[in-house]
Amino acid sequence: MNPPSAPHPPSSVEVLFSPAEFASLAARDLSQTTCVVFDVLRATSTMITALAHGATAIIPVATIAEALAVRARQPDVLLGGERHGRRIRAALSGGVDFDLGNSPREYTAENVRDRTIAMTTTNGTRALRACAPAGAVVIGSLLNLRATAARFQEEKPRHLLMVCSGTGEGPAWEDTLAAGALCDRLAVSGREGDWDDSAFIARAIWQEARGRLADTLIRSRNARRLREIPELREDVAFCLQVDRFDFVAGMDRTGAVRK
Repeated sequence: MNPPSAPHPPSSVEVLFSPAEFASLAARDLSQTTCVVFDVLRATSTMITALAHGATAIIPVATIAEALAVRARQPDVLLGGERHGRRIRAALSGGVDFDLGNSPREYTAENVRDRTIAMTTTNGTRALRACAPAGAVVIGSLLNLRATAARFQEEKPRHLLMVCSGTGEGPAWEDTLAAGALCDRLAVSGREGDWDDSAFIARAIWQEARGRLADTLIRSRNARRLREIPELREDVAFCLQVDRFDFVAGMDRTGAVRK
C-alpha cells in the first residue's frame, strides 16, 4: 500500500487586512481564486451559527433597502442585521423592525431552523459582495476553523485569498487573528511556496496571541464596543470559541450562503 501523500499547503496564500483594499479586487481575475471572508465580530460567526442551528440559507446584502426587497419577493424570509452594532429598527428601515440583529446568540434553532435570512451588516456583507466574482467564496470564522482548514488541505486551492472585513475602512484585530489561525493550520514548514508576506504577518500575529486569545482580543476596537453594550457583551466570548462547529460554509452563485 502506498504511504499517504505528504501534506502540502495551497500554492499561494494572501491576506487582505482592510476594506480599503477591497477596491483592488474589481481589477483582479479571481476566477481561479478561493476567497475566505472573515468578520469574526460578528457577521461570519453569526452566519456559521445560524447554519449550524438549521437555517437553510443566508442572503447577504449591502443595504437595508436590499434586505427589504428580498422580503418583498419572499415574504417568509427573516430579516437580520445591524447598524452600529444593534439590530435594525423601524426608524432606520422606514417602518420595519428586523427580526434578528447580528448577535450569533439570537440565531437559535427555535428562531432560524428551516428559514432563509436576508442579512445586512456594516462590513461583513460588504466583504462578501466584493468577493462574489471569485471561483469560490468560503465563510471564515474561528467557530469552524478545523473544518475549513481540513477542506483546504484536501482540495489544495491554487490561490487562497483571505479577506478581513475590518472596521470602517481599517483593519480589525480579530479578523487578522482568524486569518492567521487559518494560515497556521495550513502551513507546512519549508513548503509555503509562493505565500505572500501578508500571510506570514497574519500567522505571526496569531502565534503570538493564541495562548491568551481572550486577553488579546479584549483590546480590539470591536470587542470594546460590544462589551459596552450589556446585551451584546457575551458575543465576544461566543465568537472566540475555536472549532465549535464541524462544517464548511460558502456563498454559491446565487449569492446565498449555505453549508
